Amino acid sequence: MTSLFSSRDIQVKSMEQTVKHAEKYLGEICYLLGSYTRKTAKLRDKADLLVAQLYDFSSTEGPELQIGLKNLAEDLAMVQDYRQAQVERLETRVLAPLKAYGDIVKIKRADLKKFNTDLNRELKELQKLEKIRLRNPADRQSIVSFTYQFQ
Repeated sequence: MTSLFSSRDIQVKSMEQTVKHAEKYLGEICYLLGSYTRKTAKLRDKADLLVAQLYDFSSTEGPELQIGLKNLAEDLAMVQDYRQAQVERLETRVLAPLKAYGDIVKIKRADLKKFNTDLNRELKELQKLEKIRLRNPADRQSIVSFTYQFQ
């Protein structure tokens, strides 16, 4: 009986460790990806300002430089369109599902806590039953009534 509970304790500790690691590392990954996404969005914003500045500057220059600056601004704007798509994909396809794991980890932690509480309660009941058996092994009625009481 003791080996059964020690085996369960080992399994519970292993599950708790797994949940702890998942919480730690997924949280850190989520934080870093969020930071990366925000910085990518800021870079996109700065490049959009650069595009606007290039358009403004091109309007004050001669025809040849004006064409060159507008072409540069358009090409840079296309790159920023790709960067915008990157930001949106990171937010929807990476960050959102990763954030969902936070809720899953919380639920699993609560499940483990409940399981551990139930396990400890069961262990105490079995210890009480063992004490009753040791005190009076011939008194089957008290042993049976005790077992029915906790089912």
